[in-house]
Amino acid sequence: MRLVIARCSVDYAGRLTAHLPSAPRLILVKADGSVSVHADDRAYKPLNWMSPPCTLKEGAQDEEGVWTVINKAGEKLIITMEEILHDSTHELGVDPGLIKDGVEAHLQELLADRIDTLGEGYTLIRREYMTAIGPVDILCRDAEGRTVAVEIKRRGEIDGVEQLTRYLELLNRDPHLAPVRGIFAAQEIKPQARVLATDRGIGCAVLDYDALRGIEDDKLRLF
Repeated sequence: MRLVIARCSVDYAGRLTAHLPSAPRLILVKADGSVSVHADDRAYKPLNWMSPPCTLKEGAQDEEGVWTVINKAGEKLIITMEEILHDSTHELGVDPGLIKDGVEAHLQELLADRIDTLGEGYTLIRREYMTAIGPVDILCRDAEGRTVAVEIKRRGEIDGVEQLTRYLELLNRDPHLAPVRGIFAAQEIKPQARVLATDRGIGCAVLDYDALRGIEDDKLRLF
């Protein structure tokens, strides 16, 4: 991972345009090729970013100090460096991945074994489907053969919807999978998370742990 702290301005040119005026910012360049620009707020969320696959070109001579990040769709993230305050590279190695709590991991296992509870005709592609930004909990197909990505949480909050949104953005770039829709599944889904999911066209499923274990009614409540 490369960490750059610089005074810079940022311009995005693609499906829309956006401009960040000059200010000190943190720029992360990860091993997967992604580039993200951060301010000293907003928690983990970047101000702007380019997801992989993409290429980074650092300007030379007349364009010295200009970084151009281009994805396969031709969209550009142009970072104009005015002053570099810090520039370092660190080898992080292979990450062991997130270790989920027992209930969440068991929910994933149970739902994968009984994937048809999401709907008649659903079939499992695989659990922990790996992407460049992490594993999708469950990847499956619905009765019409369309790809569905399922993110599973014990308690469904906005962060989980944001995580699934990032997965969907990446998966929909794969012509072998697209179009991919999402289902946000949890034992409890917060109202704000449900509103955000609905706004983004993501379905919500409330999981009944006992029902998935076959103790009670085995139907999920889909909203």
